[in-house]
Amino acid sequence: MTTTLKQKLQEDLNTAIRGRDELRSSTLRLTLAAITKEEVAGKQKRELSDDEVLKVITKEAKKRREAADAFAQGGRAESAEREKAEGEVLAEYLPKQLGDEELERIVAQAVEEAKAAGAEGPRAMGAVMKIVNPKVAGLAEGGRVAAAVKKHLAG
Repeated sequence: MTTTLKQKLQEDLNTAIRGRDELRSSTLRLTLAAITKEEVAGKQKRELSDDEVLKVITKEAKKRREAADAFAQGGRAESAEREKAEGEVLAEYLPKQLGDEELERIVAQAVEEAKAAGAEGPRAMGAVMKIVNPKVAGLAEGGRVAAAVKKHLAG
């Protein structure tokens, strides 16, 4: 039987606790809590798929990045470093993010597809995003994708 992503997180948490790795264990503990919260949300408890667990981890990593930025702007370098370190722990569980060139290539291709389908001007944004999103799901943050699409549509 293959190990699910959630089981891997649980095993890594146990290893971190045994190794007295406070940063890793607290980060994984919070992430597993977020996964459990997601599992009990809704009408009935269910087991999340690996893809759904990835979405939770992505959301948690994004929270850490935003918090690190906020702390850095607020002059709280120590807290910013902690958030950044937690984000790096979570990044280990996420697929490698697309590089700028790779993202540009996918967006350029999608813009061509959308134009071929008759989408033009600012309205093309939605059509292009519909084409791009499935291709970059989990590999690039929404804001980065939207910025790249806007840049391409602006010409």
